[in-house]
Amino acid sequence: MDTLPLALPTLAWLAFALGGVFGVAAQRSNFCTMGAITDILIMGDWTRLRMWALAAAVSIAGTAWLQIAGLIDVHDSIYTGIRLPWLSHIVGGLLFGIGMTLASGCGAKTLVRLGSGNLKSLVVFVFLGLSAYMTLRGLLGAWRTAWLDPVALYLDTHQDIPSLIAARYQLDRHSAGLACATVGAGSLALFGLSGRDIRRPAPLLGSLTIGACIVAGWYLSGHLGHLAEDPDTLAPAFLATNSGRMESLSFVAPFAYSLDLLMLWTDKSRIVTVGIAATCGVIVGALLAALASRSFRIESFRDAPDLLRHLVGAILMGFGGVTALGCTIGQGLSGLSTLSLGAALTSLAIAAGASLSIKIQLKTA
Repeated sequence: MDTLPLALPTLAWLAFALGGVFGVAAQRSNFCTMGAITDILIMGDWTRLRMWALAAAVSIAGTAWLQIAGLIDVHDSIYTGIRLPWLSHIVGGLLFGIGMTLASGCGAKTLVRLGSGNLKSLVVFVFLGLSAYMTLRGLLGAWRTAWLDPVALYLDTHQDIPSLIAARYQLDRHSAGLACATVGAGSLALFGLSGRDIRRPAPLLGSLTIGACIVAGWYLSGHLGHLAEDPDTLAPAFLATNSGRMESLSFVAPFAYSLDLLMLWTDKSRIVTVGIAATCGVIVGALLAALASRSFRIESFRDAPDLLRHLVGAILMGFGGVTALGCTIGQGLSGLSTLSLGAALTSLAIAAGASLSIKIQLKTA
């Protein structure tokens, strides 16, 4: 127990570095889930969706390897429980997808744009964080727990696809996991690499790096930050995470916890968790990449309607992201890397919400 004060800062600094790598990769490759959907609907360009697919393939393959090697257990994450709150995934995902089109990008893109000098993203960061905090513990949280969360399916096993298949056909879970990861990662990788444009250095390296960051996040919190037996509770514990569970990269709830830490800095019960540190790291990484490429630009709102759109989008993302248990990165990559059924449902809902919002904006423009 005496080593914990040293271990916690170390975990935070490692998470900060991991976020920095993510920020550099996302800024240099222009990685953006909303941008991928927009490119398809407006220009018929699938390059950025292929980037997302390749990142997902790497995250699935790497997470499966960590699982098989016994370094982590995906059942220690929030994504694989036996309870499937399907309505929360659908409603939260739809609202998040709509919100990110109004706010010019998801939580991760907000951090990257903020590091690149976009003042709009500073406003989005604050209001997304406030909305997320209200959905976690405030007024919006009361609505969420009363109307959405109670609607759920209770499964006989964990909701990750390997566990469902293993239970259904009485197979070994590791064998089922290897088979599912091979099929899932292989299919996504084939789709991702099928386009010529993605084979250029920036999108290829960016996709591979972002996928690897998800895997590194699981290793950091699920292995390096795992305490087999807490001396106080005698139960397993995960150090330096806000959820008390194993976490990888996600960019909704950490916004709320970042604001909470800044406002209650002198409260010794608050610590810099891996989620908060990674969030800060993305901003710094994007800033360094923007300065190095001379693409740093101070930008602000065009007019009052532009400000209003971003405020509404930020609020929708905060509520939707917490309700759906993640964002385009938290559910779309981290959650999907566990082969979670809920993550797949949320990802589809986010894509549907974003597609609907973009089509409406195109018709009313």
